[in-house]
Amino acid sequence: MSAAKRYFSSTRIAMIALFSALAAVLYIFNFSLPFAFPGFLEFRFSDIPVLIGTFALGPVSGCIIVVMMVLIKLVFVSTSTFFVGDLADILVGFALVIPVGVIYNRIRTFKGALLGMGVGTLISTALAIFLNRFLLVPAYITLMFGGSWEPLLSMMTPLFPNCTQENFYTLYLWVSVLPFNLLRCLVASLVTLLVYKHISRAINRLNEKMRPKKERTDEEEKKRTVITIIVLVAVTLLLVGLAILHFFLTQ
Repeated sequence: MSAAKRYFSSTRIAMIALFSALAAVLYIFNFSLPFAFPGFLEFRFSDIPVLIGTFALGPVSGCIIVVMMVLIKLVFVSTSTFFVGDLADILVGFALVIPVGVIYNRIRTFKGALLGMGVGTLISTALAIFLNRFLLVPAYITLMFGGSWEPLLSMMTPLFPNCTQENFYTLYLWVSVLPFNLLRCLVASLVTLLVYKHISRAINRLNEKMRPKKERTDEEEKKRTVITIIVLVAVTLLLVGLAILHFFLTQ
């Protein structure tokens, strides 16, 4: 039960909840950079607590934080993309935190952190380009614009006056999505590098305070792990249900 104990300790659950809530707040408060990118590409700082949580807790916890972040946001701010954009955000988040967490777990040095964030940035950006080309744009045109390209092209023309259906993907993917996601990951990585050591010390101190004075038996640890998993699944299902309910109530 040692592996389960590490992954479902009181500190870990508390930290996952804290980082998820913080990431969700930053995820909700987004903004566009209309002077550089199309207005529907929204810049967020939510990757920062996600990355910090991944460094501190590992890739599995990082993925949980990504999912919880999106679900919490959907409870308070309903999807505007029929959940397609939200699913893409989860997948792009996974593509960032998994390489970061796996590499840093193997190479727990500053160079390991840099390598993890570099690889994560490249994979996350590549997946964002792929999803925009084959999932997001086709879904938006079909579900939101009734098959018409005009609304999407009109959002591109302030930056690209000559944008047409024929050259849309060239301009959008390589001049917008690519640099936008590189910038998103770069900003999150730089801020994380600046603050992570201070936060990790606080987490270690909290872990020492929350460590039980009496060692639990294997049976007690097993029961505690099962209860933790049940609670985590229940909370996830509750958030999914509330997100779907919010969606239908706002239609």
